[in-house]
Amino acid sequence: MLEIDQTVREVRDVRADAVPSEILTSTEPLLLKGLVADWPFVRAGKKSVSAAAQYLLEFYSNATVGVCCAPPEKRGRLFYNDDVSGFDYDQGTAKLDQVLTEILRYELVDKAPSYYVGSTTIDTCLPGFRAENDIEFGDIKPLASIWLGNRSRIAAHWDLPDNLACCAVGRRRFTLFPPEQLKNLYVGPLHLTPAGREISLVDFHDPDYEKFPRFREALKSAQVAEMEAGDALFIPSMWWHHIEGLDSFNVLVNYWWRQSPDYMGTPVNALNHAILTIRDLPPQQRKVWHDIFQHYVFSADDSTFEHIPEQARGQLAPMDEKIARMLRADLLNKLNR
Repeated sequence: MLEIDQTVREVRDVRADAVPSEILTSTEPLLLKGLVADWPFVRAGKKSVSAAAQYLLEFYSNATVGVCCAPPEKRGRLFYNDDVSGFDYDQGTAKLDQVLTEILRYELVDKAPSYYVGSTTIDTCLPGFRAENDIEFGDIKPLASIWLGNRSRIAAHWDLPDNLACCAVGRRRFTLFPPEQLKNLYVGPLHLTPAGREISLVDFHDPDYEKFPRFREALKSAQVAEMEAGDALFIPSMWWHHIEGLDSFNVLVNYWWRQSPDYMGTPVNALNHAILTIRDLPPQQRKVWHDIFQHYVFSADDSTFEHIPEQARGQLAPMDEKIARMLRADLLNKLNR
């Protein structure tokens, strides 16, 4: 296991029905001890694995779920194959009750095959679950998902939304890095990813420092959160996080939301278009475009457009739904030529 001295800052005595806004807008990760300890599902999980599984099935809608399966020798690591042309686990769909039966069958087996159900929308798969187990977010309308399986290791990755991850059953370990550690995490391909987000190629249980020497630098900024059932972890947008499910049955409930209006597009699209149009230009032209982006995007303020009459500012004006629709239509028209 990696030796990391810095732990995520703990916050105690926060209630699930009154999470302060300063927590939900933090720019640093926060470990909220016992935030969901009173959930009936958490209490069921503390009785037994079978009690937790039975509790879930009381709400199960009979929908199929996506499931990843890996042989015992992978020790729960869901990753690429040797030449990064695909993955070293099988992906498919199954009924949730079937997956739970398999997990329970191997509950006491040390070297068990891995089963992992990721990012399943709770309201679709488990309608009614949130009536008894939920967080009050006020005006925020998050997407609530459930993740479950036996022991697992999920490579370090980042997500665009803010994330409140609630450890409901079992124990989890999160290892987090600030966004600026991108270059030190040796990130894999953008087009082929396990779950839509690029991942670090470093094996956190056995890092190869000859192949990935800058990973030592990343570790200087790493923070660890050791989570018990009932704890929650706030992960700010774009923070890298490596996740380990440490027990024979682990369940996580998470909430995703963005601090920007729905009409704003995803910046990943802008990245892909910049790779298409800018990255391979001659160096001097790239420098010019760097300065243009700095002026119109990264350093933009009122002075960027104040010399233009208000009615003539177009997309330079502060973004709203009307301008967003105009820009999206213009992009689609030009991209489809």
